[in-house]
Amino acid sequence: MDARELTLASLIRDTSCPGELPVGHQLRRKKDWSWSLVVAALVGAFGSSFLYGYNLSVVNAPTPYIKAFYNETWYRRHGHPIDPDTLTLLWSVTVSIFAIGGLVGTLMVKIIGKFLGRKYTLLVNNGFAVSAALLMACSLRAGTFELLIVGRFIMGVDGGIALSALPMYLNEISPKQIRGSLGQVTAIFICIGVFTGQLLGLPELLGKIWFYTNSIFSKAGIPQDKIPYITLSTGGIETLAAIFSGLVIERLGRRPLLIGGFGLMALFFGTLTVTLTLQDQAPWVPYLSIVCILAIIASFCSGPGGIPFILTGEFFQQSERPAAFIIAGTVNWLSNFAVGLLFPFIQKSLDSYCFLVFAAVCITGAIYFYFVLPETKNRTHAEISQAFAKRNKAHPPEMKTDSAMAEEKANSQPEPDPSSTLDSHGQNQV
Repeated sequence: MDARELTLASLIRDTSCPGELPVGHQLRRKKDWSWSLVVAALVGAFGSSFLYGYNLSVVNAPTPYIKAFYNETWYRRHGHPIDPDTLTLLWSVTVSIFAIGGLVGTLMVKIIGKFLGRKYTLLVNNGFAVSAALLMACSLRAGTFELLIVGRFIMGVDGGIALSALPMYLNEISPKQIRGSLGQVTAIFICIGVFTGQLLGLPELLGKIWFYTNSIFSKAGIPQDKIPYITLSTGGIETLAAIFSGLVIERLGRRPLLIGGFGLMALFFGTLTVTLTLQDQAPWVPYLSIVCILAIIASFCSGPGGIPFILTGEFFQQSERPAAFIIAGTVNWLSNFAVGLLFPFIQKSLDSYCFLVFAAVCITGAIYFYFVLPETKNRTHAEISQAFAKRNKAHPPEMKTDSAMAEEKANSQPEPDPSSTLDSHGQNQV
């Protein structure tokens, strides 16, 4: 560095106000948020995670019309109305097939991404969304409800691919200083999609959102005509919470938001149990239940809802991320399917104490992450792996980078046992 560079560096350092970031850091932070980077993130999320969130909620509003369509089609084919149990089964399949499609899409990501890469995987994935929309739009005109079910399945495939390819893409195009904030775009657009689906179905909102939220509101003593508007508020709250998380994640870090989110969810689940048990004791208790539900949703969306997408990309090297997202996506979709399927039975068996099950899960998650999860903010993959090794009192060998591994593979040199490397140790601990 010559004298002019030293002088410039000194001026930049000296003109910074006390308590503020140096001017050089501020300029570098502004440079990180380039126009092309922001546009790529927003467009990618709008065509991916937004559609996933929208299709989660939009199916609820037309529930009575879809069931009437099933009944009419059945009568035209068989000459008699459909049996109520059969109708319930068809409707359950229509809703749950979305999660099955998501699981299939998750398993397809690695194969498609291997040939097309992250960017073109997201582009090609739009073909699934268009095909699903056409099938569902044509089902009424064709008088075939099977097209609607198949369309929901294909839309689930679109969601499964999107929730794996998009977080990987955002993780790899963003500088480490803003990796968390940009990664939260996935969760933000999911919430916006859910809110949009709720808003469009507001006049006819009769279904259940957020896994039987409406039945919870009804059980809490809320008048039936007020439930749609209160349910709509859940979409607004989760959108604001996700945006808040994106704004503060690079200041607070991943650990506080994730652990704090689980802790607050456990607290409000416990409070909700108390309010549901005592809802007949005072007229204001049901409204306290509403506050608890909104607080649970806000706590979830500010941390546990979006940060796992970021952490999955940060824990693993580029060559290993597709496999990691397959595992994470599989667990995610199977959990969604299990909760949606089992919650009515849990609610029927435990009544107002059913939320203690979720409180226990949240407490377990908070404790586990407190002892195991290191902070990944502004850290490279090597630094994250070292943090895992230090937290588990391990003495890692020399670090291997992606480029070094690729060079060894190209030269056909024998590689050491992967289980002995630091990366594998850190990943095994995860």
